[in-house]
Amino acid sequence: MRRLSALKEETQSWRKLEKRVKDLTELVEISLKEEDLSLEQEVRSEVDRISAEVERLDLLLLLGGEYDSRNAIVALHAGAGGTESQDWAEMLLRMYVRWAERRGFRTEMLDTSPGEEAGIKSAMLEIKGDYAYGYLRAEHGVHRLVRLSPFDSDHARHTSFAMVEVLPEPEQATEVKINPDDLKVETFRSSGPGGQNMQKTSSAVRMTHLPSGLVVSCQSERSQYQNKEIALRVLQARLLEQERIKRADERAKLKGEHQSAAWGNQIRSYVLHPYRMVKDHRTGLETGDATAVLDGDLDEFMEVYLRSQIGKTK
Repeated sequence: MRRLSALKEETQSWRKLEKRVKDLTELVEISLKEEDLSLEQEVRSEVDRISAEVERLDLLLLLGGEYDSRNAIVALHAGAGGTESQDWAEMLLRMYVRWAERRGFRTEMLDTSPGEEAGIKSAMLEIKGDYAYGYLRAEHGVHRLVRLSPFDSDHARHTSFAMVEVLPEPEQATEVKINPDDLKVETFRSSGPGGQNMQKTSSAVRMTHLPSGLVVSCQSERSQYQNKEIALRVLQARLLEQERIKRADERAKLKGEHQSAAWGNQIRSYVLHPYRMVKDHRTGLETGDATAVLDGDLDEFMEVYLRSQIGKTK
């Protein structure tokens, strides 16, 4: 029913646009026939509004992947480099939260592992909204930061890396069936801030899916039960993504396309010194307004990436 509702809404949007174009065409014909130029400005304004709506609907056509309409789980991992990379991972986390806020999406922090001095070692963020996964899959990969280090007494220039994973959220538990006998569940004490209860009781959970070897952990909640629930949701999302990648690889082999098993080098670089620039290495798109990008202004990068994928295996 949810899918049917979404399709009806999409169809209605195109029908309404079709009617607006028809009405505008009739208005222009009448204006030309009567040689009445008083409506010229109104016509131009409506053309601009219709063009903007066409762009919006055209972008939605690019979000036709199997899971594109779903919520997304964003997992961030600091790369090698200690505090520098951990601070960079936290900057990326803030960037995606701000992006979600700009679009009116809801966010929920599923888990976070704080760094020793600053930043985060890893984090899992759930973003809920229409086509959240479709947009955010453009962010999957390694992100590179170049800046003057705020943690270096010499203020030397440092390069930091962080990995961003984007997973589609399973629609329901039955979509990814997990045999309880295939799970190894361990509990341990939470680390980092969170109050005495979190650190004195074994509320944190580590869950291993034995057939695949996938391991997820969660320690953000005070309750062991809540952490188990979140760990299971993340595990289901990882298994769903694993199946999606497997099917994509099989389609690529049939088409004779080369598919790399690795994530490869960075997909995007953020340079804050000696100049300011953000560049996407897959599309070539770049901007000098790095501050806006780090504040969540990601739509252009996502759109250009999605358009570059037309005709490619999703």
